[in-house]
Formats: sequence, structure tokens, C-alpha cells
Amino acid sequence: MTKRFRNLALLFILTSFVVFPAAKAQDRRTITEPVAPHTVCERLVPSGKQDTTTLQNAIDQCSSGAAVYLGRGEFRSGPLEMKSGVTLWVGRGATLIAIPEPAAYDKGLGQCGRIAEKGGGCRPFISFSRTRGGGIYGEGIIDGQGGAIIGGGAETWWQLARRAQAQGGNQNAPRLIQIDHAQDITFSGVTLRNAPNFHVAMNRVQGATFWGLLIDSPADARNTDGIDLGASQDVTITRSLIRTGDDNVAIKAGDNGSSSHISIIDNYFGWGHGMSIGSEVNSGARDILVRNLTLDGTTSGLRIKSDVSRGGLVESVTYEYVCLRGNRWPLAFDTKYDPRAQGTRIPVYRRIVLRHVHGDTGVLLMRGVDEEHALDVTLEDVRFADSATWQVEHANVTANPSDVSPPLPGRAAKPLLRGSEVCSGAFRNSDR
Repeated sequence: MTKRFRNLALLFILTSFVVFPAAKAQDRRTITEPVAPHTVCERLVPSGKQDTTTLQNAIDQCSSGAAVYLGRGEFRSGPLEMKSGVTLWVGRGATLIAIPEPAAYDKGLGQCGRIAEKGGGCRPFISFSRTRGGGIYGEGIIDGQGGAIIGGGAETWWQLARRAQAQGGNQNAPRLIQIDHAQDITFSGVTLRNAPNFHVAMNRVQGATFWGLLIDSPADARNTDGIDLGASQDVTITRSLIRTGDDNVAIKAGDNGSSSHISIIDNYFGWGHGMSIGSEVNSGARDILVRNLTLDGTTSGLRIKSDVSRGGLVESVTYEYVCLRGNRWPLAFDTKYDPRAQGTRIPVYRRIVLRHVHGDTGVLLMRGVDEEHALDVTLEDVRFADSATWQVEHANVTANPSDVSPPLPGRAAKPLLRGSEVCSGAFRNSDR
């Protein structure tokens, strides 16, 4: 990401906050800006070689509530496992680099760096497994080197992913950060870039805060989701800039459990696949608040995606004060994400509210499974360019015709009420 883009988008975030009434569908915790740990247990400098052992020993020996501080320079490391209560503090001018060696991440079956019937053959670069407290802090960089040649071969992690897409099968590439069965995790300020696979993936997490992150990978880097929340509760993502080769943020609820009480507030998304819920929602996703979000050049904008093979109940989702530009599908609430899918897990989306959502052109899609499982959507001050097109099928839409443009199918156009200036200056001079 260019420095200019970051500075301008950050300026937008910092100057566009609006005071809103409290909403019920959100993180139940009281969230304040994270502060640096008061205690540093060890200050490290790069060795010029691999620093895996030094870093892991420092983490293991650090006391709960303290931080391992990385000083200026480049640290090269294989997989690291975090400890409860310990913060990895990546200082300004420090870069923690994931070595591009599949053998270092392999789980013992020789699958990492290969295409196989199943994925999941690699350990993550940084893992929080059954930890409580701690996290990652600082103004430095964690670089997954997704575009580096792996294992002395001829392709990168991202090229492996594209080859898997073309040939069939799954690429085995490491996630940058995995948070699994953890509690009270905090990330603040750090830059995460060039992940071989997802940047941050969460599974069964209770309480997590992501504040002021920069997440960046190329638009064509396959499966490089920004933050994926799976089976997690009480999560806040705020004041962050995210552009990736897949979902900027995705909320999932597969067989591992439901996701609920999530706040996505005051963020700026560049390229990527948008603000997504799904596609796995069979355990249910609810009580989600997306507020003050700019989606600048994402292929999809606000998206809920599932089908009968992995569907479930998605309810109480509120989108407020959202600005969209250059999106192919600014709205995509789709229960037929894979039209060929088979199964009995019916997706049901209800109590979906869009309030003060403004954009330009593109397809505005709302598609339920059938009339018995029609979407339940409310629109308030939802406005797009006249060239935008609605595609509505099996959806019960509550809206004042004077409050929505272009008019919904089958509803007469009426003079628009004066709308709020939701997106004034939202995209000013940004370089997508």
C-alpha cells in the first residue's frame, strides 16, 4: 500500500467519526484504544540469520502482562507460538519476516507447499492457541512473503494457490496468524502484509480487538482474506485499513459454532471482496453491527453469501453510514452463492437493516431461496446512481419509496426525501 493511500485513508477515518446512538447488535464489551504494555521482558535486535529460536525462547520466558519487543531491522523466522498474556511488540522500523520454506511449516505429512485434495497441511506463521490475553502491538510490519519463491523452487505461495485453482485441489499454504480457542486478544497498530493465505483467521475466540491495523496484499493474491472470524463472539475491528485478494473481512459460522456480537466500526476497505458474512453460516450468525465503513473498489460491497450446503440463520445485522464506490455488486445478499449446491441447510436472512448506505453503480442483489424462506430486509436512506440495477428475488423489503434510489422493482418512483451527507469527502484524492 502506498504511503499516500494510507495517510489519506487514515485521515478520512480519523475525521469522519459520527456520534451515533448505541446499538444492541454489537460487541458487548466496552472498547477503548489499546495502550502499550508497561513491562518489556526482552528487547531483541535482528541477528542477520534466522531468529526463530531466539524469538520463541523470548516468548516462552516472558511473564504474563509483558511484551517481547522487536527493535529496528529485519527478523527472519519460522512459525512462532504465542503464550497467554504475552504481547509481541513490533517496534517502529522493525519487520518480522516469515521465511518462505514449506518444510518449516509442515505438520509432518509433507503436504505444506503442495496441492492436495485437502488444505490445512501447514502451521500458521504466528499462532495463539488456547491463550488468554496478550496479542500483537506496535508500528512495525509482519510480512508473510506470499510473493516470494518457496523452498528454492520456481513458484510463490500465491502462484501455488492459482495453480490449485486452475488444476483443482487445495493449496497448502500457511496462514499468517491463527487465533484458536483463545480469549481476550488485542492487536493494535501493526501492519500485516503479503500473507501466503489468510492474514488473520479466528476459531472459537471469546473477546478480540483489532485497532488501527493496516492489512495489505495484492488484489490478485488468492485466498488472502484480511480478517476471518469463525465461531467467535464479542469481536471489534476498528480504525483499520484493509485491502486484500479476497474478503476484506469475513464472518463465518460453520460446524465449529456460531458467531455473534461483532462490531465493524470506522474502517476503510480498498480492493478485495468486501464486507462478507458466510459462506459457512450453518451454526448461525447474529448481532452484527457494521458502521461508518468505506468500500472503495471492492468487487462486492456488503455481502451475505451462503447456499443449501452450508446455510443457516443470519439475523440482526445492521449496516449504517456506509459509502461505496467502484463495486461490481455493492449489495449482494445471496442464498444461492453456489447455484449448483445441494443439501438441506437452508440459508435464512432476517432482520437485515441498511441505514444511510450510499454508492454509485453496480448490481444490487437480494435473493432468497424461495418465498417460504424469503429475505427480510429494511432499507432506510439507501441511495445509488440511476445506472445501478436491482435484482430482487424471494425478498420481503420494507422501504419508503421516497427513501430509496433507484426505485425497487415493481415500486413506483417518488420524489426523494433529502438525504444525509453520508459520503461527503469519503473518497477524497485516494489512490485506489
